[in-house]
Amino acid sequence: MHTDTERCVRAVQSKDARFDGWFFTAVLTTRIYCRPSCPAVPPKVENMTFLPSAAACQQAGFRACKRCRPDTSPGSPEWNARADAVARAMRLIQDGVVDREGVPGLAARLGYSTRQVERQLNAELGAGPLALARAQRAQTARLLIETSELPMGDVAFAAGFASIRTFNDTVREVFALSPSELRDRSVKASRNKNAPPRIPGTISLRLPFRTPLNPDNLFGHLAATAVPGVEEWRDGAYRRTLRLPHGTGIVALTPQPDHIGCRLALTDLRDLTIAISRCRWMLDLDADPEAVDEQLRSDPLLAPLVDKAPGRRVPRTVDAAEFAVRAVLGQQVSTAAARTHAARLVTAYGERVEDPLGGLTHLFPSPQALAGLDPESLALPRSRRATLTGLVSALADGSLPLGIDSDWDAARAQLSALPGFGPWTTEVIAMRALGDPDAFLPSDLGVRRAARGLGLPSTPSALTERAAGWRPWRAYAVQYLWATDSHPINHLPV
Repeated sequence: MHTDTERCVRAVQSKDARFDGWFFTAVLTTRIYCRPSCPAVPPKVENMTFLPSAAACQQAGFRACKRCRPDTSPGSPEWNARADAVARAMRLIQDGVVDREGVPGLAARLGYSTRQVERQLNAELGAGPLALARAQRAQTARLLIETSELPMGDVAFAAGFASIRTFNDTVREVFALSPSELRDRSVKASRNKNAPPRIPGTISLRLPFRTPLNPDNLFGHLAATAVPGVEEWRDGAYRRTLRLPHGTGIVALTPQPDHIGCRLALTDLRDLTIAISRCRWMLDLDADPEAVDEQLRSDPLLAPLVDKAPGRRVPRTVDAAEFAVRAVLGQQVSTAAARTHAARLVTAYGERVEDPLGGLTHLFPSPQALAGLDPESLALPRSRRATLTGLVSALADGSLPLGIDSDWDAARAQLSALPGFGPWTTEVIAMRALGDPDAFLPSDLGVRRAARGLGLPSTPSALTERAAGWRPWRAYAVQYLWATDSHPINHLPV
């Protein structure tokens, strides 16, 4: 979008927050870059240039605006709506792969050479993988500086910097303030706003999103399907345990009118960026609800549902393998029965965690831990046991890689080849674990019931044909159809 100068200028002059994260405005006279909705007086048109990423702005010598804080914009919705190499690379960079495995590791996951990955990212984003990862480290550093009392040396280490000097230089270059000056400003702002006291051992921050956002089905679904010990709804927040590259974590996510409150407790602060990225992914916070709802409103039978409660998101997961296992446990049973089956696996094979602020007790068991389970110990039909053990075996030996970087079509083909995997199970995994915005469940009982009530075709083949006009957002259409039911997944817990 950054190449459409006229459209970008209109967005900046109208301070349109819908475009935050889509592009960045770099001001040639001040050498500052902003989000489109920056509250400052818009610069003259001839002094504006537009870049596709914060990393590209920083690489070109611009520093972040102190008023609009463009580094905290919602991410571009493109990376979650596409399955090409650039989008998959961006999802992996946000998940910290470059910091953990370097550019060669990123390229290996994508199946390209490092030169090809560099060329594609530079062509579309104006920055290579190292610059993109550096921009993310700078944002992580700022979060830790402003939301914790950690010594600056610990902040530098946790954010992924190789040295204190590099950390200091990067923060000054990106934010035009030293780390100490950033912390002083944050402390003063907190006093002025009468901010709540910090809880030792936790990091509190706000997760931005594009409005509108309807939290009912998003948090309702997560709470209603919560696995005891792994997830819970407590004091108005969805809480769950996290398995992370360097340790474990617990997150509490609270819906607010203009942001999602996020409180993280991590055993290793190097996991902060990854934990934030996975929480944003789970809550679908980088979606573009205006584009989704506009497309779905084009169907006159769906339009009333969209108008009644716009901004529905697709509830996803922080762990694709976990969700795949839970999808099999949920085949042809109630939500309560699926939770019971999952809780038994957690108690038997999950890793214990400490949660002094709540009632969480375990991580969901990894595929490797489940690989040794005795099928006869499962209170499931024999065919379901075979389906589960076949899935766990494929996940544990790496022959079925599921994650945010998955090729959606290839993953579908691999899932469909497993015993016991029909269209419903494959598509629900594509929707909630892999993040395909066009995943569709025409055979789902709730979808068919809703379709019949709206006057839509209710047979899978006819509904699929009608839903062609909803593409590429059929996963969001499913959320609106499910919302016609009074099931607890559609309501915030009381």
